[in-house]
Amino acid sequence: MSDIVSITLGYELAAAGEPQLRNPFFEVLGAVRQEGSIAGAARRLGWSYRHLWGYLKEQETRHGRSLILWDKGRAARLSAFAEKLLWAETRIRARLAPQIENLAAEIGRELTVAFDDAAPIATCVASHDLALPRLRALCEAADGVLFDLRFAGSLEALAALRAQRCLFAGIHLPCSRPELARRGSALHRAFAPRLRLGREKLIQVGRRTQGLMVPTGNPRRVHSIGQLRRLRFVNRAVGTGTRALLDELLRAGGVEPGSVPGYDRIESTHLAVAAAVASGQADVGFGIQAAAVEMGVDFVPLVVEDYFLVCDRATLDGPAARSVISVLASAAWREAVSTLPGYDAHDAGRVRSLRRTLPWYASDPA
Repeated sequence: MSDIVSITLGYELAAAGEPQLRNPFFEVLGAVRQEGSIAGAARRLGWSYRHLWGYLKEQETRHGRSLILWDKGRAARLSAFAEKLLWAETRIRARLAPQIENLAAEIGRELTVAFDDAAPIATCVASHDLALPRLRALCEAADGVLFDLRFAGSLEALAALRAQRCLFAGIHLPCSRPELARRGSALHRAFAPRLRLGREKLIQVGRRTQGLMVPTGNPRRVHSIGQLRRLRFVNRAVGTGTRALLDELLRAGGVEPGSVPGYDRIESTHLAVAAAVASGQADVGFGIQAAAVEMGVDFVPLVVEDYFLVCDRATLDGPAARSVISVLASAAWREAVSTLPGYDAHDAGRVRSLRRTLPWYASDPA
């Protein structure tokens, strides 16, 4: 096999759910790693032992390298090459999660309109989040509303709302820690100029926990922002709410960004940050707890933040907003969010004013 790898992508029409980029070869390697034996992996995959053994031998011949260490008297385990392949694929999927979601949303929107040009569509550009795909599925199941979700940075989402390219913009702010979003903070400087007081409203989606992602067992004993000066770090991009929150935490902790090794190393999603830590490419990252758990790394909680959908107040009178708010206030949404570590549906569906909610307005006269 050539060292240059080419791929072909395809898609299927399916019921509402989270789009996935899947490959049977990597699912097999993942099952062997997870189960620690060929027999266990076969059970996990629903294959016979003989079929899985033959498949692995066939793939070893195809790739010209060993995938499994077949030592007599020991359980089969992945070779170093197979581990390297599996981690590379894990990082790629984590990094491309928003693009996959965006592509699936665009295809779904166009095909939905082809089936029914009267179908109600709620367009949303949002900061990357693991709960919003579940909101999309519930909206479609409950009211037949297409929650047309595209992931981008928080500031790009607000720019899309201002340009009327969407009805909702998904952002997140640490309202439970008002000192982090006071006037003059990194969060205030980033968000305040892009929000229109008196014209826009906030719809509460829920809350989620952000913190430090560290390898299993936390071998470096990381517990605070101040320790980042001596660790290999992986960051989020400028323009994301998570990056603005981190910058404010660094300022509050007296840590200069330039003193953090890897501060300029960027990953595009929470999952990609967690994958970098899980694969040993970084000692620590900053992101949401649910992503850390999904990638099997440990988590040090630092901030509980609120996630909102921002919309024009006139949008609240339309069918799209009524459907979204109804779903957010439902028991089904509370149940969906409850299975994501670090999330809760606190006040979900509640409509809030900017002035009464955002910390930098706290000292303003009512």
